[in-house]
Amino acid sequence: MTLDIQKPQTPITSALEISQQKQEFNWRHCWYPVCFIRDLPTNRPYSFSLYDEPFVLFKNKDGQFVCLTDLCPHRAARLSDGQIIDGRIECLYHGWQFGTNGQCLHIPQLPEDAKIPVKACVSSFPVVERQGIIWMWADVGEAGDFDLIPTIAELDDEPGLFCADYIRDLPYDQTYFIENVIDPAHVYISHDGILGERENAQPLEIEVISSSIEGIRGRWRLTRQPNAYWSSLNFIAPNLVIYQFGSKLAGKYGGTALYSIPLGRQRCRILLRNYGNFFPRTMTLMPPWLDHIVTRNKILEGDLQLVVQQKAQIERLGQNLQFVYLPLKTSDTLVVEYRKWLDKFAATLPFYQGYSSAKNVGRSEHIENLNPLNRWEQHTQICSSCNRAYLLTNRLKQIFVGVAIAAVGVAVLADSSPLKVAAVLASLAALATSILVQKIKILFEEPYTRTTL
Repeated sequence: MTLDIQKPQTPITSALEISQQKQEFNWRHCWYPVCFIRDLPTNRPYSFSLYDEPFVLFKNKDGQFVCLTDLCPHRAARLSDGQIIDGRIECLYHGWQFGTNGQCLHIPQLPEDAKIPVKACVSSFPVVERQGIIWMWADVGEAGDFDLIPTIAELDDEPGLFCADYIRDLPYDQTYFIENVIDPAHVYISHDGILGERENAQPLEIEVISSSIEGIRGRWRLTRQPNAYWSSLNFIAPNLVIYQFGSKLAGKYGGTALYSIPLGRQRCRILLRNYGNFFPRTMTLMPPWLDHIVTRNKILEGDLQLVVQQKAQIERLGQNLQFVYLPLKTSDTLVVEYRKWLDKFAATLPFYQGYSSAKNVGRSEHIENLNPLNRWEQHTQICSSCNRAYLLTNRLKQIFVGVAIAAVGVAVLADSSPLKVAAVLASLAALATSILVQKIKILFEEPYTRTTL
């Protein structure tokens, strides 16, 4: 499935093949984004989950992606804790090895002439790379239709089109993330000075063009600007919210694609992609890690703690959202429409919070002690660009501290005054550089917190 921003009047292309008459969303018959291919380790297994079900991803000997249930059938160890040997994944506990289709290919504890037990296998799932993202099909034993992956047409039509990608794990379930990003009104307040300006907060004109089992197609525009342009804002079930701007005819176009995967009841992963032909040259030349610490982290962290507390309050009240929310047509139209979409179609989901119904929601434990802002674990650790930059700053800090100490030693032992002065200056310069590097290193660890006057 390809998204084309040049034809906003066309219906949303389905991400699944389900009869509209049934009105039941089958979450297994969908493609889910796992990670950007650039963030996938090349020499070790990659673990993730879908609705708390564990999976492991790796490459076989032919360089093809393999996705298996992350559970060794021997003694229930995690396969993702093991290693890749000749394109097979080996369990770290007893060395059982598994291949592309989940079949067990080697058990060290069996005699050479013994057959491997039939039950010594794990489930495998289709997996593929499209537009720099790894996707997995959630139904075991069934080949997913690759055409149903929600790709963006412009990225195929123009391979050189600029993209800025960002990955983050969030400490709340996917439905709260989608509610947050399908709401354009909060940007001017929540992201004041970063993505919007609070003086531009205003009533919005928001329309739901269509709503079906396939998702929601909507649009919005500002009301205080004469002849303001409409921007499309669509929810493609179950894991994409996309803002689209401009058109090829106008010569300026692009958008923001917000993919997500429900890792578990209290966790989701987002894959954010800004794309288009309108980015300044400074942005296109900026390394991803710098973009992330300057802008992306602040945008996500500006909402993160608010949503965590919002979810905790809703669970504490124990009421459906229709009795908790006081929505406005000028800001919350798509938010309410999304929650009602869950009421109507999401009964088979393992958990969800709709507008008038909910399933397996439960109350967050120890919310008062929860620290949801953890930039290192939620982003730096899983982002290849930021992780490399972080490790480099750590090494540079150690090097410059060592140089400073060595220079002090030279100054103490030096016989001539010029050498002593040079050594002291070198020590001070190295110390100052190590402090600067430490400040950069902290940006990969410490989160942004909003302050109020």
